[in-house]
Amino acid sequence: MAIVSSLRGIGTRVVNGVWRIGFGSRFFLMTLLYSGASFRRFHLTVKEMFSSGVMSLIIILVAGMFVGMVLGLQGYETLKRYGSESALGTLVALSLVRELGPVLAALLFASRAGSAMTAEIGLMKATEQISAMEMMAVNPIARVVAPRFWGGVISLPLLTAMFSSMGVFGGYVVGVVLIGVDEGSFWSQMQAAVDFQHDVLNGVLKSFVFGVAVTTIALFEGYDAPPTAEGVSGATTRTVVQSSLAILILDFILTAFMFRGD
Repeated sequence: MAIVSSLRGIGTRVVNGVWRIGFGSRFFLMTLLYSGASFRRFHLTVKEMFSSGVMSLIIILVAGMFVGMVLGLQGYETLKRYGSESALGTLVALSLVRELGPVLAALLFASRAGSAMTAEIGLMKATEQISAMEMMAVNPIARVVAPRFWGGVISLPLLTAMFSSMGVFGGYVVGVVLIGVDEGSFWSQMQAAVDFQHDVLNGVLKSFVFGVAVTTIALFEGYDAPPTAEGVSGATTRTVVQSSLAILILDFILTAFMFRGD
């Protein structure tokens, strides 16, 4: 009986997992299908950009500043062993633009904005606002989900650019102002080493893909959350965990393709 019960439990989990993947895929396609309303009434998308992007700006700027300062300290100590202190700007810029900027900004975005999206939609479902929209012939995907989706997708690349910019400034403060690296070498080697197509655009592509993944997961978890306090809290937790894992997995896949392309 124990074996049968275990097999039944495994089967239930597999069926539920397949069902959620199918429902999530259909949810994503429906969001894209009804996105036209969010652009026709673009003020809704702008409002969600403020909620997810502007409200996340402080944590993005502060985190970017200190990440850049840490890179400046660690990079200088490493480069000093090889007499290459002047390449500190290159190290800081490439680390941020290629990798740390998109990944860390997306993780912070998922923790702050993604969890807020899930909680908001979960509470709308718990208080039957979603059902009320359906009764009034208002499509909740077009009215609630699509503006939040595009608000998050548009906001994350912009936040990533600000994160990387503040990181470079933090590296400059530590490397040039505090330690004494030559300012001309810091900026000139950075400009010569950072390529717009292979570095900057690849970072923008990563942040765009991360934005799609994070917002889709956050909105789906909120829309699928059980209409209880425990259900909403569980959905918020799943959003942060699944978004973080998705970001790291997608980062590996995208980086592998980008390096193979080079």
